[in-house]
Amino acid sequence: MKKKVLVLFGGVSSEHDVSLVSASSVISNIPREKYDVLTMGITKSGDFYLYKGDTGRIPGGGWLEDESLLESAVISPMRSHHGIIHLGTGEIERVDAVFPVLHGKNGEDGTMQGLLELSGIPYVGCDYLSSAVCMDKAVTNTLADFNGIPQAKWVSFSQTGYSADPEGVLGRAADYLGYPIFVKPANAGSSVGISKAKNAQELVSACEKAFAHDKKIVLEESITGKELECAVMGNDDPLASTVGEIVPCNDFYDYDAKYIDDNSALHIPARISGEKIEEIRERAVMTYKALGCSGLSRVDFFMRESDGKILFNEINTIPGFTSISMFPKLFDAVGIPYGELIDRLFEYALERK
Repeated sequence: MKKKVLVLFGGVSSEHDVSLVSASSVISNIPREKYDVLTMGITKSGDFYLYKGDTGRIPGGGWLEDESLLESAVISPMRSHHGIIHLGTGEIERVDAVFPVLHGKNGEDGTMQGLLELSGIPYVGCDYLSSAVCMDKAVTNTLADFNGIPQAKWVSFSQTGYSADPEGVLGRAADYLGYPIFVKPANAGSSVGISKAKNAQELVSACEKAFAHDKKIVLEESITGKELECAVMGNDDPLASTVGEIVPCNDFYDYDAKYIDDNSALHIPARISGEKIEEIRERAVMTYKALGCSGLSRVDFFMRESDGKILFNEINTIPGFTSISMFPKLFDAVGIPYGELIDRLFEYALERK
């Protein structure tokens, strides 16, 4: 008997548009012989609609243009419902699992996972705690340090602390990290709000830009070397993919390089030794477990040019699923095509329950 699954897309997030593209790709690749699929979009203002139209109209926001294809509905927090409420009729529709293809805030940060925990519905991806931990770069970095996972030097501070003594805060950070410095909002993904500061003046501007997205920011030393990514999926016994290498078309792998400009080069497998690939795969699983992940995550690293050392960069608990995204490409490279990958992710969700 087929399982009924719900795919969530959109969301109140700076990564709303990326979610639309990822979700369209996910929906198109769900094996229909095993699953009946419902699709629910969340607008930028936070309204929930079941969408009954063409999947191809989701990217770009075209799914909202025909109101006859939209129905107001919400995920019920009542466990006895185990599904969604059709607001117009009051009908309850049971679903077996949910795939929240929601990048960034209000979807990847534990908020949606908390609702799904209340509902009792199995869902794809990390639980609410690991989602929140991995979304906050300062917390992630703190736990990586505690677990002995090598990474770049970093500091973090709040907007309140910065405002009290901006010159002193930035001066101490620059002395510790050296230029150039990467400045990031603590809670934003897809390189939103990230800048590379090469001097004190640029550092001030970078902090202002990052604070526009979050009240806490993270500053990191710049690492010269290869940018490498490893996809991981599973629960108690996670599986790591091969390792991919990114050669950004811009100064660093920013939002445009990831999603708009297709001139960034992806090398699968990465142009590094087999020994280094195995080291990164092991480190990715170690990091995944240390941060309490389950379901899936993509773990990113640097290989420093000066000494070949592998340094943890960041983790993404709902990585991109677009046609050019690393996560599906990395598993496809080891013999797990997109459709099978989605099937496994739903199986992991059901297994965890």
